Parts: sequence; structure tokens; C-alpha cells
Amino acid sequence: MSDQNPLLEEFNTPHQTAPFDKIKVEHYLPAFKIAMEQGREEINSIITNKEAPDFHNTVEALEKSGRLLSRISSIFFNLNSAETSDDIQKIARELSPLLSEYSNDLWLNEELFARVKTVYEAKELSGLNVEESKLLEDLYKGFVRKGALLSGEAKQSYRELSAELSQLSLQFGENLLAETNSYKLHITNPEDLAGLPEAEKEAAHQLAQSEGKEGWLFSLHAPSMQPFLKYADNRALREQLFRASASRGNNNNEYDNNEIVVRLANLRLEKANLLGYSSHADYVLEESMAQNASNVNKLLNELYDKSFPFAQRDVEEVKEFAKASGFNEELQRWDFAYYSEKLRSSKFSLDEEMSKPYFQLEIVKKGIFDLSNKLWGLTYKENKEIAVYHPDVYAYEVFDKDSSLLAVLYLDFHPRKTKQGGAWMTSFRDQHKIDGKNIIPHISIVCNFTEATASRPSLLTYNEVTTFLHEFGHALHGMLSKVTYESLAGTSVYRDFVELPSQIMENWALEKEWLGMVASHYQTGESIPDELIDKIIEADNFQSGYLTVRQLSFGYNDMGWHSITEPVTIKPAEFEKLAMAKTELFPTVEGSCMSTAFSHIFDGGYAAGYYGYKWAEVLDADAYTSFKENGIFDKETAAKYREYILSKGGTQHPMDLYIKFRGSEPSADALLIRSGLIPASNRPQAL
Repeated sequence: MSDQNPLLEEFNTPHQTAPFDKIKVEHYLPAFKIAMEQGREEINSIITNKEAPDFHNTVEALEKSGRLLSRISSIFFNLNSAETSDDIQKIARELSPLLSEYSNDLWLNEELFARVKTVYEAKELSGLNVEESKLLEDLYKGFVRKGALLSGEAKQSYRELSAELSQLSLQFGENLLAETNSYKLHITNPEDLAGLPEAEKEAAHQLAQSEGKEGWLFSLHAPSMQPFLKYADNRALREQLFRASASRGNNNNEYDNNEIVVRLANLRLEKANLLGYSSHADYVLEESMAQNASNVNKLLNELYDKSFPFAQRDVEEVKEFAKASGFNEELQRWDFAYYSEKLRSSKFSLDEEMSKPYFQLEIVKKGIFDLSNKLWGLTYKENKEIAVYHPDVYAYEVFDKDSSLLAVLYLDFHPRKTKQGGAWMTSFRDQHKIDGKNIIPHISIVCNFTEATASRPSLLTYNEVTTFLHEFGHALHGMLSKVTYESLAGTSVYRDFVELPSQIMENWALEKEWLGMVASHYQTGESIPDELIDKIIEADNFQSGYLTVRQLSFGYNDMGWHSITEPVTIKPAEFEKLAMAKTELFPTVEGSCMSTAFSHIFDGGYAAGYYGYKWAEVLDADAYTSFKENGIFDKETAAKYREYILSKGGTQHPMDLYIKFRGSEPSADALLIRSGLIPASNRPQAL
């Protein structure tokens, strides 16, 4: 089989990148089965080793085992998110129980755990360095947290729970993608497009043509839906589009996620109880900077108390503006973006369409590349010899300041029916060392940005520019990793720390000096006017109270689902209404349900971790003051940030790394000041 299956062969490609041009769907399942068998043989050789357990023959050997399976898994599951198909989804469903069984066979193996435990208990005598100690500690904790201390029926229950949880998460994601793709708002009357900018109408017409229809089509993908909700004068159609999005997974059809959500939450509780925790949140947060649910809720409540009065004021201001504009009905959720955008335009003489012509994707990409060059000396060269998984994907070689090859970077920018919504960074291979030789990472950024049309290149909204910066920050975390062990590389850190490298990059989108580098008109080539940059910066805190509370509501919903100590017996819509009650600013929309489409926590690894975006905002607001104090392109600050934040991966506790970079623990006030929610004169207090 191996001579016919490229997944099982050595990758004889540039930098051992995945041979996407040779891989076929039928290669995956046989390759997985062979890789799992090889992994089991590698584990068995560790268990049967006659030598006394030590770091090298047990811990390092475990770290090196299963590499073929990891390589195949990274390719398959990344494509299941970015370029899926019915066949790939079918294989994923078939693989799910097999991979759960493989994982459980490893973590629940008593003989293997006994060897690891022996090494762990002798760690003070073994002379390990910092990274080796962290690897050993993480491995031992990993066994304990994955059921190694369980026995008898409890172990069997753990196996069954793990398998079902994996299957349910997979089904949740498939349902959400199907629901997102199944709806289109089809418009044939030009009058129904009133208020929409020409670029949005052209994109909608292009989408209609691609599906063999007359007129215009609007989808539930953000680049299509959000401009419609923001600009379309037709209120009834705004409502229709909003309801379609807000009810995804809650339509009592074949893609309904209601039972899956409740089942996932209850099974996570059952699994946590089995391991000795009172809730899934307690289990998750033990391995986080926050440490426990009490600290998470303390942060959420502190930010809520400071921001909710501002949020109420923000919404009231929009209501008054709408009324003054002749709107005499109750302001609904599908009205808010529409009147909010008109208010912003009125207050700051600014709307997204004014800045959009200046944010050409190709120029923004170059500007982000140039920013990393100014800070760390990185350079990028497209290599068309590197195979990609879709024609829209680009592959770059990334070089360090000494011209050494640092990474391969894939960029995948635009929506497809085969791609999940949102934006994310991932990897096909993480950085590590083998026998002292550095193995470079293969990093990927996947987005859903506005597409080019027949008359316009891809022009980004300002929010898409900040999203690009955000995901690029994650990519830097992966590309600049400098560790020995793959399981500690790059973004393999606490969930509430992983967003620091991404969110800190967004700060440059508010710097006049950087915006001047990336913003030039796609038709004239003229640089963005200073007065327009001033307006963008001035408008940054527009409705910051409302936006903060909106984000907090997601965190409260997540913590609600994962702080339960008894099984949920009510429907998700009822549950989330209670969880988010104090953040509510609008009337309830019948049929809407956030949880049934909340992929971050039910299909994305952020269960009991969504608060991490706010936690990391505290970190990034505080950390960025170092650049503000020393210069936003200051190479010394950048080098220190690279050394302690970007290169260390999970080799040390993140708070220790943060203090080494910043000199002290972070201040929550830095975020509140940046958001305009408390005056800058407030004295910072440690988090």
C-alpha cells in the first residue's frame, strides 16, 4: 500500500511539505489505519523495554511516537475545516471512534503510565533542563487528566464518553456548515438593494451568476451578510437574513444541533465528575492562567461592571438617532448595525466604504509582511513549487533576519462552500528538533475575506484588516517557535495565553505610521489621507461598551454551559437566555439560538475558555504599552517580545514568561483605559 499512498511515503517535496497534488480522498483511511498500527508498535516497544524507565527511553520515546499518525491527522483534519467534501466528512465520522480508541489505549495503558510515573517521581534526581522538566510534567499530568488513575468500570466509562464526545463535536461542525451553506437570500428586484454600496451589489451579482441565477444572492458568510445588515434599507430583508443566521442549528431539521449541544455539555460534566472535578470548567481551568472559575468570573464581572453602563448608553444613543431619522418602531437586532453605521458616519464622517478602497488585500498582506520585517527582520518569498490544497491558496517561504529558512506559510483568504466560517491559524507541522537539527514549521492562515469582483480586487473592511493582523499574530507564534519538543511548540500554550500574540498585533491597525504603509487607493495608488486615518483612530472606541458586553455575553454563555454541576434538562435557547440575562440589551428574537452555532465551544476547543479572548486582551493592552513607550517598530522591544513570548511555546509557565518580558504582572486597567471605559489617570492594578 505504501508505494501507492503518498501519505505513507517520505514527502519528497520542498521542505517536506504535504503533497496535496498527489493525495486523494481514498488514501486517507488506509493511511490512518497503517499509521495507528505503527503508533501502537512504537508504544509497545516502550512498554517492553527491559531497561529501567528514564527520561530518554520513556518520555522522549513517547514524544517521538505516533509521528506518522500526527502528520496524516494534521493534513486530513485541516482540510476537513478548509476544503471539505461529503467523502471527507464521511471518513471523519468513520475515523472518530478509531482515533478515540487509539488515544484511550495510550492514555489508559497501565504499564505505560507506570513507566512515566517512575520517571516523574524521580525528576528531582534526573538533572533535566527546563524544557525537559516541562515535557515530563505535562506528560504525567496528561495521563492523569486523561483517566490513567481510573480503574475498572470507570476506565470503560471514560473510553465511551471520549468516543461519543468526539463524534458529537464532529457532527456539530458538519451541521453548522450545512446550515450556513443551505441558505441564500435571493433578490431580483433592484429596489431591494437600496442603501447597499456598489461593491456589495457587484459581489452579490457575481455570487448569483456562479450559481446560475439572475439578480443577486446574499449568503450567511460574513463578507456577504454583514454589509447587508449594515447598509440595506429594506428592513424586512434585513430581518430575514438576520433570523436565518441567528437560527442556525435550531431549525428542527436534519442539521439541528439542540440535542447535540445539551448532550455535549452533559457528557463533559459526566467526564469531569469521573475524573474527580465538580464541573467541566474546573477540569479545564486547572490548566490555565486563570486557574479556576472564580478568577474567570471575577474578570468577566469586573469588565461587566465597568462596561455595561457604557453599553446601555451606546444602545440608547442608536435608538435616539434612529428615532430622529424617522424610525418609530422598537429597535431590533437587525436594525442595530444599520442605524449604528449611520450614527458612526454622522459622528465621525466615516463609514467602512470610505476606507475600503484603500485596503487592497495584496497591499495589506505586503504591509503585514513588512511590519514583521521591521520588527524581526523576516522576509517572504512565494514558492509555486509547493503544492497547495486549493487554487486560492498561496505558499510562502519565510526567512529569518540571517536569511535562514524559518517556516512555510500558507495563506487561504476567501469563502468557499467547502470551508468553515470565521478565521483561524493552524499548522500542518509544528517546529521541533530531531537530533539537534531544527525542523521548520508549516503554518497556515485561513480566512473568509471579501472576494475580488470583475471590476475590483479584493478590498478589505477595516475589521478584516484587524482580523488578518490577529491571525498573523498566531502565525508568528508558530513560525518563531524555538523549542526542542513538538508538543511544546508554538501555540501549544494555555488557552487564555494563546490569544496574546494574536491580539497584540491588532494594535498596529491603530497606528498612523503603519496604516500609512498599507493603505493606498486601488485605482489611483494614492496613500490614504491623514484625515481619514485620524477618523479611523478617533472612531476606534465607538460603541466600545456595547462591543465589550457583547463579547462578555459569549463568555458568560460558555461558562454557563461548562460550570453546570447537574445535567441540563432545558433547551439551549432557554439555557443561554439565563446565562446571558444580565448582558441583554435587545428584545429576544423568537427562534434564535447562539449556542447551536457556537462552534468555538462545541467544535473548536474553547469550552470553558472563551473568556480567554478578554483575558488575553488584558495581557495585550498591557504588553503593547512596551511598544508605545519604546517605539512601535522598536527592535529591542520586539526582540525581547520574541524571546519570551513568541519563541518559548509551552516550555515555561506563561505568567513567568510574561513577567520576564514586561517586568511585572499585567494590569486590567490598561484594557479599560484603551477602550475608553475608565480615564487614563487611573492607577493600574495587577490582574
